[in-house]
Amino acid sequence: MKKALLDVAQYVSLKEPETVSFYISRDISNPCMFTTYEGFQSEAAMERHSSSAAVEIFFGIAQPILDEEVVLITSREISANL
Repeated sequence: MKKALLDVAQYVSLKEPETVSFYISRDISNPCMFTTYEGFQSEAAMERHSSSAAVEIFFGIAQPILDEEVVLITSREISANL
């Protein structure tokens, strides 16, 4: 799972200039649980990312080994510590 997420991060870094942030976190008490935080310049950029080959490959790897469904939450940032 970790490698698959890092592959997406590398793809984002090289191919998605409109993805302005892409962070991967690993749960401290459960190392099998990961969270990504992603920021996009626009909804269209988010849609392009979500339908990219890298995301498709990730879910192809992840789905068979997941214990639970992936939870996707779309939100708007209201504060940032710069």
